[in-house]
Amino acid sequence: MARRPDGPAYRSALDEETLTAELHALGVRPGTALLTHSSLRVLGPVRGGSRAVVRALRAALGPAGTLVVPTFTPENSDTSPVYQRRVRGLTPAQVAELRGRMPPFDPARTPARSTGRLAEEVRTHPEALRSGHPQTSFAAIGPLARHLVRGHAPRCHLGEDSPLARLYDVGAEVLLLGVGFDSCTAFHLAEYRVPERPLREYRCVIRDQGARTWWSYTDVALDDSDFAAVGAAFERSGALVRTARVGRATARLFALRAAVDHAVGWLPVHRPVHRPGPGRG
Repeated sequence: MARRPDGPAYRSALDEETLTAELHALGVRPGTALLTHSSLRVLGPVRGGSRAVVRALRAALGPAGTLVVPTFTPENSDTSPVYQRRVRGLTPAQVAELRGRMPPFDPARTPARSTGRLAEEVRTHPEALRSGHPQTSFAAIGPLARHLVRGHAPRCHLGEDSPLARLYDVGAEVLLLGVGFDSCTAFHLAEYRVPERPLREYRCVIRDQGARTWWSYTDVALDDSDFAAVGAAFERSGALVRTARVGRATARLFALRAAVDHAVGWLPVHRPVHRPGPGRG
């Protein structure tokens, strides 16, 4: 077994059994639904790569547990920060050419490039189910997968008709594995639960009755720019946030419901009411 990554003699890759044990030591419990955000680069080398990480997570959750990851696809939108960066400096002709070859969202095939290797490993797992939102889908493996991902309304990124609300209802936990609170998508559900929610227009490419189509809709203006501050305040509030080393990463584990409820109280006090958000799509 490899020695702990904070030890001076740590050299070899983490094995699957050690990773499972460290997840258990952090507090990951069998039978829970676990929304996971991760950086495998920060976690460090694991024998078997991302597949072994998925196996370790599932082993920690047991057969009654459900693993959930965000599988967002901002690449098929022209209102996302990803698109704005892609077209910066391009000529109008180059922009038109880029827009013409942007593929429509396909829940069975569209990769989740922006959410990391673990999300892609879960998305492509033969047992995984994926929600149908063209920009902010989730993938899940486990007994609750179908319940969590079904009914994700196309006009609702991350609100009451999304997997986040279902995760809230079932008492899910959140695992931040090598990433900070700025990656905690659960806080977005709070943006739908505060008064005077700012709205904005989103556009993306979808397939409608077999035809490639640009689609526009209005939804809450999502803004994750202050999520690190929300999370820091959440930890200071006395909420139960378990923190430990897993592999080479700092990991945090906490109740999704507690995090969302905290953010519902924090956002109206600390965020200007009509601040426009950069959005996710």
